[in-house]
Amino acid sequence: MAEASGAHLSDLRVRSVSCTPVEVPLRYVLGTSAATVRSAPLLLLELLTEQGVTGCAYIFCYRRSAAKPIAALVEDACEVVRGDRVAPVQIAAKLQRRFALVGVTGLVRMTLSLFDMALWDALAVAAGAPLATLLGGTPRPVRAYNSCGLGLMAPEAAADEAEKLLEGGMQAVKLRLGYPTLREDLAVTRAVRARLPDAVELMVDYNQALSRHEALLRGRALQSEGLSWLEEPIRQDDLAGCAEIARELQLPVQIGENFDGPKDLLRALQAQACDLVMPDVARIGGVTGWMQAAGIAEAHGIPMSSHLMPEFSAHLLAATPTGHWLEYMDWSDAVAAEPVKIVDGHWPLAEKPGSGVAWDPQKVARYRIA
Repeated sequence: MAEASGAHLSDLRVRSVSCTPVEVPLRYVLGTSAATVRSAPLLLLELLTEQGVTGCAYIFCYRRSAAKPIAALVEDACEVVRGDRVAPVQIAAKLQRRFALVGVTGLVRMTLSLFDMALWDALAVAAGAPLATLLGGTPRPVRAYNSCGLGLMAPEAAADEAEKLLEGGMQAVKLRLGYPTLREDLAVTRAVRARLPDAVELMVDYNQALSRHEALLRGRALQSEGLSWLEEPIRQDDLAGCAEIARELQLPVQIGENFDGPKDLLRALQAQACDLVMPDVARIGGVTGWMQAAGIAEAHGIPMSSHLMPEFSAHLLAATPTGHWLEYMDWSDAVAAEPVKIVDGHWPLAEKPGSGVAWDPQKVARYRIA
């Protein structure tokens, strides 16, 4: 981040972008019902204004092959708004119109979300204020759960890893389920729950692995295991199925990481498809889309947690009326100039301008995708 002397918010205008794809190793292998993840492809973005202020942001690309097309789309988006005043809400609307015929979903949604995040970071840096403050919140420690590990593995191995994930005073961890049988799901859940202190919360995530019938069967069996939520038990776009599960189970149902913009969140809540929501800033529409979604969640009285990108998500949750839990992943530590450390189970939001995202050039060079 760089703040230009004398830069005024009304003068700030988009000049150029620079994208760098990297692939960083994970400290904990993340085996889910969908895939086994050993490294994380990230796309790092620096947005430069004509006044010399730089906005930084990044997203998780899911697949290494997605980084380069997203980078190309970011360059295209910049061409559309080059010279425009850094007004994220207006720019988001303009880019939505210009990309409408391509379809603002998938990689395009991720592109525009990333661009929006960098715009907001630049605006906050120029204002000399934390992003949370610019959004009307107050920088404060945000409670987090550790989501770095606990993939599919043997019960005792999972229990051992769960103890390691309590570093930094974590008071909650998330366990991936979706073993071939309910018996295996229960064995791992009970092994982990037994090893954790009673005060530590345990969430479980199926990554959309189950059918409706199986989700109800396993959900009912898990209700008495001391869990905080059941995440994505079935296909995320089966809202009727999610609503049936949420209605039948006492265990809260959590969905949202795949919401494609705020309207998806609205549709899910109108369908009563969940008890909790956890949008991804890179899929919900960046900071602009998140704040729109936060208003919808507040209107429905639904607790709202985050998915990935904790540096930005912490600021967003600090400005979210129904802010719930921050999903903590340490993936970006491999390239961060100053990796953030969890303190007493909370992400410490500093009083620094912007989001706090900044890169170490030597680390970036090490993990850069050629």
